[in-house]
Amino acid sequence: MSNKIPTKNSSDSGNIEESSSKKVTLLRCLVGATISGGLAIALYFLMSSIAQTYATKPIVANNPVVLNITIAVRTLVTGVVALGAGIFAFVALGLLLLGIQLALQSLRQVNN
Repeated sequence: MSNKIPTKNSSDSGNIEESSSKKVTLLRCLVGATISGGLAIALYFLMSSIAQTYATKPIVANNPVVLNITIAVRTLVTGVVALGAGIFAFVALGLLLLGIQLALQSLRQVNN
């Protein structure tokens, strides 16, 4: 097996050309930001619902170990959903800013 490093003039660089054929466009950025933002909002509402459910249902146990494990599980579940919402929101913001950057670059090219 030989590990070739593909160059620009290489004739067997079909995989590189196929992956780079999908260019970043304003429409792709806005669609991606919309999808990611929608998922972030959905996860936020899910997190809010989980937290509300946990707040209204008390832990029924007398054993301190059971109490600690239950609190830890509730915290982890809420935290993981919050982390997912935050990541999707961050990605949506990044894609939106990339779309704005692409729009500004295209306006500058039209003006020049």
